[in-house]
Amino acid sequence: METLIFDCDGVLVDSEVIAEATLVEQLRDWLPDLQADTVLHHALGMTTENILLHLEALSSHALPADALPRIDHAIEARLARELQPIDGVVDTLSRLPLPLAIASNSSRFRVRNSLATTGLDAWLGEVPLFTAEQVALPKPDPGVYLLATRELGCSPQDCLVVEDSVSGVTAARAAGMTVIGFTGASHIPPDHAEHLKEAGAWRILRHMTGLEALVSEWRQRRHPA
Repeated sequence: METLIFDCDGVLVDSEVIAEATLVEQLRDWLPDLQADTVLHHALGMTTENILLHLEALSSHALPADALPRIDHAIEARLARELQPIDGVVDTLSRLPLPLAIASNSSRFRVRNSLATTGLDAWLGEVPLFTAEQVALPKPDPGVYLLATRELGCSPQDCLVVEDSVSGVTAARAAGMTVIGFTGASHIPPDHAEHLKEAGAWRILRHMTGLEALVSEWRQRRHPA
């Protein structure tokens, strides 16, 4: 069964720019020897917990013991006020011809809240959702995508994935899936498309309105006339 699997943050909802700004503001106080806005670009797609561990390892300072819940609370509060769907995603969802699923490094709680806040739950509220909480390791490990194939009853070759991060592309490719690298979110740096290609992205999608054509191209390549 051919299935289209979306990452959530930075693909369905424009959340990464909000999370990144919140992290930068807080980490200026906690890890003052880092240029957090610079090093965070290299952590795109990681879980918040792993981002904090990564940045703390680069700093001579230690994070407070409750850093993760404080950061998560601050991000959730801003998302509730500011979160928007990715431009063009609503119209695109209404035209896609394949069954859909979501595979995210965020928690199930955050994904569900993000869909509800942006109104995307009207289209995606009932689709299968897989998160890093359900597997031993988050992306770039392929576990969440392999879980999706088992639960959906499909093979990796039947899955087309939309991802915005190198870690996400790496995870889906390691699971044997075809990946579209999405660069239409607000947080994406100018050279990001090249990094996604290097990680194994099959095509680059710069605006969500182009997704339908890429889905058709993928299906035609799989089933030539």
